[in-house]
Amino acid sequence: MSAKPAAAAARATVYGYPRQGQHRELKKAVEGYWKGRVTADALRETAAGLRRANWRQLADAGVREVPTGDFSYYDHVLDTSVMVGAVPERHRAAVGADPLNSYFAMARGTQDVAPLEMTKWFDTNYHYLVPELGPNTVFAADSAKQVGELREALALGHIPRPVLVGPVTYLLLAKPAPGVPADFEPLTLLDRLLPVYAEVLADLRAAGAQWVQLDEPALVQDRTPAELDAAARAYRELGTLTDRPKLLVASYFDRLGEALPILVRAPIDGLAVDFTGAAAANLDDLAAVGGLPGKRLVAGVVNGRNIWINDYEKSLSTLATLLGLAGQVDVAASCSLLHVPLDTAPEQDIDPQVLRWLAFARQKTAEIVTLAKGLAQGTDAIAAQIAANRADLASRAASPITRDPAVRARVAAVTDADGRRAQAYPQRAAAQRAHLGLPLLPTTTIGSFPQTGELRAARADLRAGRIERSGYEERIRTEIGEVIAFQEQTGLDVLVHGEPERNDMVQYFAEQLTGYLATQHGWVQSYGTRYVRPPILAGDISRPEPMTVRWTSYAQSLTSRPVKGMLTGPVTMLAWSFVRDDQPLGDTGRQVALALRDEVTDLEAAGTSVIQVDEPALRETLPLRAADRPAYLAWATESFRLTTGAVGAATQIHTHMCYAEFGDIVQAIDDLDADVISLEAARSHMQVANELAGHGYPREAGPGVYDIHSPRVPGADEAATLLRKGLEAIPAERLWVNPDCGLKTRGWPETKASLENLVAAARTVRAELPTA
Repeated sequence: MSAKPAAAAARATVYGYPRQGQHRELKKAVEGYWKGRVTADALRETAAGLRRANWRQLADAGVREVPTGDFSYYDHVLDTSVMVGAVPERHRAAVGADPLNSYFAMARGTQDVAPLEMTKWFDTNYHYLVPELGPNTVFAADSAKQVGELREALALGHIPRPVLVGPVTYLLLAKPAPGVPADFEPLTLLDRLLPVYAEVLADLRAAGAQWVQLDEPALVQDRTPAELDAAARAYRELGTLTDRPKLLVASYFDRLGEALPILVRAPIDGLAVDFTGAAAANLDDLAAVGGLPGKRLVAGVVNGRNIWINDYEKSLSTLATLLGLAGQVDVAASCSLLHVPLDTAPEQDIDPQVLRWLAFARQKTAEIVTLAKGLAQGTDAIAAQIAANRADLASRAASPITRDPAVRARVAAVTDADGRRAQAYPQRAAAQRAHLGLPLLPTTTIGSFPQTGELRAARADLRAGRIERSGYEERIRTEIGEVIAFQEQTGLDVLVHGEPERNDMVQYFAEQLTGYLATQHGWVQSYGTRYVRPPILAGDISRPEPMTVRWTSYAQSLTSRPVKGMLTGPVTMLAWSFVRDDQPLGDTGRQVALALRDEVTDLEAAGTSVIQVDEPALRETLPLRAADRPAYLAWATESFRLTTGAVGAATQIHTHMCYAEFGDIVQAIDDLDADVISLEAARSHMQVANELAGHGYPREAGPGVYDIHSPRVPGADEAATLLRKGLEAIPAERLWVNPDCGLKTRGWPETKASLENLVAAARTVRAELPTA
């Protein structure tokens, strides 16, 4: 029987779309501008062309209302800082009157001026630039970008809906500016900020906007009564403006909880709500508050963060329930499609049947349009699509790719003892000091060294068959030799091989593990011009053979100093992949941990005395609601210990984390039981060192003294100042000296100068110590 059509025709829409272009044209244009090879006008024209192409793709697919303002040269939160005039004076002064250079100075810094801090966008792998605010911040509206892109879309005949970061989320994401007391709360600036938003909304209405979307994902997190009251006040004030377009307030990534009734009661015109994953609870919550009678509801029923096809029948059931809860129900993805690749069509190396299980941005758009059609016209109108969808879902469920009995038996046999080192940390530390013989304030790097154009070209030539593997491997040996020689000459204490053979810290391992699929064109923005190709975790995971032992052992053969073995940890292997949605995440984490455990024990057997298991995603994957965190942290920390638990006392286990808020996971960091942790700290001015000290963290730590996401070279004095600040929190016998993160994205000249300054700073401060 066909479901009844909606009373008002449902529309298909999206909140945002991938920015980079099919061939990462935006990355190439922006980086060309930075290097002086692309003019500002050429960069703007490339950007305009990408926006036109995106809108055309959406409209051709059947999306009636297209987003504008979601496109960005670097980051949409940074765009919001420009829109409200929150540009730090140091960035204005650094580049004069040029707004484009000021914009990029905020993102990347200059040699003389530090950039804005960067951190994770909620629990995704996207990074945003943190606004810096203080009691003296003066906001001023600058709607040029938002109005300009709206007019572009209107001129092309589209129905546009400008998308803005909402004022409450913007302030909740901000931090006190340098020099402002740490207890300053940016949300206290709300009354100062709202008139600026009112002005921007009036500008957009005057330019032809019928609707404006205000994104408030911060409201899906646990919020204090004061924060919820601020949200109510914000939308009461914006909603009662007389000179405004219709307002659609959007949330995503989790359930709205106590914020939902506030938004339902607000004098706004519509809500966009996530109904996928944990956010499926929004359905019952919305019914409990009486729905949205007479208002627009945009239902996010297509998962915008993962790449598996939608279950049409399940989504249609949700949509049918929602029809009785709102005046108008439209269909969308759960969040911006920024978080998935653009199109599955170019993926020629994935089995065609498996490819039918996958949906990237274009395919998700088609799913949204299909669901909107079914909602508007009844399910008979999409009967063929439903039948094909049902068959594809059944094909995946029955595929032998998804289940390996040997892997499942091994996971079932894991005991608590497997996840614990045989010796406590004090005994391990003594054994490691005796074995490694390192000085106080030992210096090291995080793992990767610059990936030069020559290295990338060699890898491409190997894939294309233009060079033999023997020639490629000789190039890798040469690179490793040069990296080792440089580190020895510079005076670093614990070396790395530089990872020249690795295309990406997750993809490299995924390509060598069973159960993973790799894409050739599945690029997703991580930050700025940094794009990654997350692998797809499709089945049970195992390691057929060693993955890193050969090159690590070769590097160790070139030096008497210890060389770290470098692995990516199980949580990050999941977080930076598109994970399977047909079993609990913890089960998959244990499978990956056991595969990596084999690699760790092989490295130790080959003579590697220092092994680093990176977990930069531990904080980023933390559930947004506190009630959901203990279960996550239990399996996440267990998976790390399962990876590292088999090594002997003298083998030093390191881990690394970067660009996240660490304060609320310090206990979990402790629970990892790593011997040494290195963390991002340069942009946050050693904040994490104080957080570790406040917790009583008992092991060794290396808060970074070199911000590798900026092209600027920190001087030795600057690094020494940070190091001394670190010593205020962490004693010298437990403090390491290192950059914030890996050096893959940096050039060799700045890398050499920065590491030379880092070593010089360590020597200077070491000489100041009473025991030196």
